[in-house]
Amino acid sequence: MSLINPNDSIERQNEKLIRITNALIRRVEDKTNESGLAYAQFERAALLDAEVRRRTEDLERALDLLHESNSQLSDAKRQAETARSDLADAIETIHGGFGLFGPDDMLILSNSRFCRELDDLPGQLWPGLSFNEYVNLVSDSSSLDLADGESRSKWRAARLERHGDGQVAFNVRLKGNRWLQINEHRTSTGGTVVLQTDVTDLMLNERAERQRLRDNQALMLKATLDHLDQAVCIFDDKLRLAGWNSRMVELFRIGSSRANGRLALPFARLLKMLAREFDFGDGFGEQQLLDWSLKRSGRHPIWFEIRRREVQILNVFAQEIPDGGFVISFTDVTQQRRAADELQSLNERLEHRVEARTLELEKALREAERANASKSRFVAAASHDLLQPLSAAKLFVQSLAGPGDSAAVPDIADKATAALSNAERIIEALLDMSRLDIGEATFSISTVPLSSTLASLYHELKSAADAKGLDLRFIPSSVSVFSDASYLRRIVQNLAVNAIRYTPRGRVLVGVRRLGACARIEVHDTGPGIADEERALVFQEFKRLKAARQQDGIGLGLSIVERACASLGHKLELSTEVGKGSCFSVTLPISGSGQPDGFQKSAVSSDTADLRGMIVLVVENDATLARAMSAMIEEWGAQVLTAGSGEDALHMLREIDLAPDTVILDHQLGDGMTGTEFWSRIRGTYGRIPGRLVTANRSAAVRDECARLDLEFLVKPIDLRMLAEFLQSAAAELPR
Repeated sequence: MSLINPNDSIERQNEKLIRITNALIRRVEDKTNESGLAYAQFERAALLDAEVRRRTEDLERALDLLHESNSQLSDAKRQAETARSDLADAIETIHGGFGLFGPDDMLILSNSRFCRELDDLPGQLWPGLSFNEYVNLVSDSSSLDLADGESRSKWRAARLERHGDGQVAFNVRLKGNRWLQINEHRTSTGGTVVLQTDVTDLMLNERAERQRLRDNQALMLKATLDHLDQAVCIFDDKLRLAGWNSRMVELFRIGSSRANGRLALPFARLLKMLAREFDFGDGFGEQQLLDWSLKRSGRHPIWFEIRRREVQILNVFAQEIPDGGFVISFTDVTQQRRAADELQSLNERLEHRVEARTLELEKALREAERANASKSRFVAAASHDLLQPLSAAKLFVQSLAGPGDSAAVPDIADKATAALSNAERIIEALLDMSRLDIGEATFSISTVPLSSTLASLYHELKSAADAKGLDLRFIPSSVSVFSDASYLRRIVQNLAVNAIRYTPRGRVLVGVRRLGACARIEVHDTGPGIADEERALVFQEFKRLKAARQQDGIGLGLSIVERACASLGHKLELSTEVGKGSCFSVTLPISGSGQPDGFQKSAVSSDTADLRGMIVLVVENDATLARAMSAMIEEWGAQVLTAGSGEDALHMLREIDLAPDTVILDHQLGDGMTGTEFWSRIRGTYGRIPGRLVTANRSAAVRDECARLDLEFLVKPIDLRMLAEFLQSAAAELPR
């Protein structure tokens, strides 16, 4: 235990040491007669005195250091107070409000402009205020002007959420049409600097400039709308009339001087005005238009027509605009419709006259073309197959005249009948091929349900398959397609009969596979298959493959299938593997996936081309093809004039005194005039007109003549896509 309390001051410790030293000296003096123990005690006292001196010196040095440190701390405190005073003076010079929050989100200091615009906040901001308390004070301030539908608690939550971002900048609206811009910045130590800038003048100037631009745009828009021939009205997102042009005033007698051109007419009221004066067209009425307008967004553009007591027809187009409103335009198409109706009536009268005057000529022409269409290769190839059954029938008949067994007469008669039936089938097949080759075959394109076609063929062919021990299967299908019902049945029948005839064992499968907008009818068999070198011979007339030569047949079935598919525009395909079987397939459009065309391709729909206002002259001696082309072109919006011959076409154009916009003509026009001769005459009369020569004649002479006359060449069967592209390009060159 120490005799000195270290917590005492240096002076107190020195005083105690001196007293201890004096006491020890007195004891030594009083006991001089004592033994060496006293001397030893004195010696220890001397040593203790030396230790006391040493510690005293150490304490004095420590005291000096303490005095020096206190002096430095005083200097630092004075400097800090000076710096704080300088910082306070500096932030006070800032034009806007300034607040500094520490890393613990406690307010350290702020200037006098901090939250000064919030009249009820001065006096409530002090160092140590938390950021949450600061936001609560601002959100509860009566000077804060919140947007419609926004609560103070919602504003407070949004403000605190934004505080978590690294950099924050936003505007706060205050009462009296004042605005504060708030900026938050993070310091390197994690604190937050909040800057408040009064941007009222900037916001007001910006609003004034925006309003000026809006007024200028409104004037320009009004001037533009007033120059339109259409009546146009614009409704805002609250379904109130926001603007219209002078043509709208003329049509609906809306007062043009109300409220400086700003009329808050509700859309429902305008709709009632329309319903009183106009009749809506079929399929679109007053309720549908009202339902469309009540949608808040996602309105699709709509077109419809309205009529005013059969004296005026308006084409109406309505479309949504970005701000949630919509614009409606009314186009008076009365004169155009009357002209179109008159032109259609004239077309019908001309068609009747042309049909009546050329009926006998067309009939004679068909007979002549049918007679001239017989090809020498058909006659040469058919002669052998025709002579065989005829010769057999002749021998059978002659055997009936000679002596013989009367019991064999019925058998001989049956054989003679069978031979004559074979000859009859050959002749019928040749006639079918002839009609298809010369374009005489008449197609009636319609919706054909495959279920009934496949079912009837199954029952018809089942007995023949059973007789050969084949497993015949027809997969039911609910698909309906566009085709000629009669020819489609014959196509599938020929393919199935061939499969049964040339399949020695196994099965024959007929089914339908969907391929997008098309259906593919497939006929599979387990026959011998077709070698690669024989694939080119499959569809040739009077050609039978090596593996099929022992079977009955004349070799015309697949030839007829190939020609019928080409005329109908159906894709015919063959896949086969020797020793495993074959698959013949026919691809055609599904009903509802496009327009039935009966031409080479079916992928052209009614919206492929826009030919509104265009007049097309079609010169075609085939009435069926002419009607089909006219119907398709009219679907695209054009007006069509048709003629069966070149002379009739020229006479019609002279009679109606009208130049067509483009011409589509056949090469053989039926009155001795060719398509190229007609083209030369019409170009000489009407000048340069776009045209296409549509013909099945692929000869080099015709192509060269077309090139010389600058007449485009289009082969039959007609590719509607190419026809549509030609008409579209011709329409694009017309003056609008």
